[in-house]
Amino acid sequence: MHRHIKIVPYSPTWPQRFQAERQSILSALGPLANACVIEHIGSTAVPGLAAKPIIDIMLGLPALNDIAPYIPALKSAGFHLQPQMAAAMPDRHYFARPAAHPREVHLHAVALDSAFWRDKLAFRDALRADEPLAGQYADLKRQLAYDHSGDRAAYTDAKSGFIASVLAMAAGKPHGKPAAR
Repeated sequence: MHRHIKIVPYSPTWPQRFQAERQSILSALGPLANACVIEHIGSTAVPGLAAKPIIDIMLGLPALNDIAPYIPALKSAGFHLQPQMAAAMPDRHYFARPAAHPREVHLHAVALDSAFWRDKLAFRDALRADEPLAGQYADLKRQLAYDHSGDRAAYTDAKSGFIASVLAMAAGKPHGKPAAR
């Protein structure tokens, strides 16, 4: 079954949804939460940016192989580990809620010092700091959602050149600073 990619206008409820999810995760993790960091990533983390209406959350762990004690806690918060994604995403553990489509939340458990962690934050921060750049990304996403409506992998792959160019602009800049153009 093909799930069509739907890009919707920005919703001011997305940050509140992230905060509610963050609190749920922290509560479920209990003392484990002291060793991790939780960030809102993806397009729903950029004010004004059109997006798929799925909240993307990044759970930064001290090390990627430290996931075992977190799995039961995340499961208790309604997250379902997607082990079939491991080969395609070796740099993270991927969870979703609910288990079936349509999904409301994606949770990416990654190592805090990983390139994945740094790149996701750098991309988010570059878009937050540059409204015209975020607008270009929204236009691209709408076009790609149209072009690749039933093929999420092709949609994601087609965004990679834009993302790489933004990360290249942001390279060498301290976290949180706008990228020079």
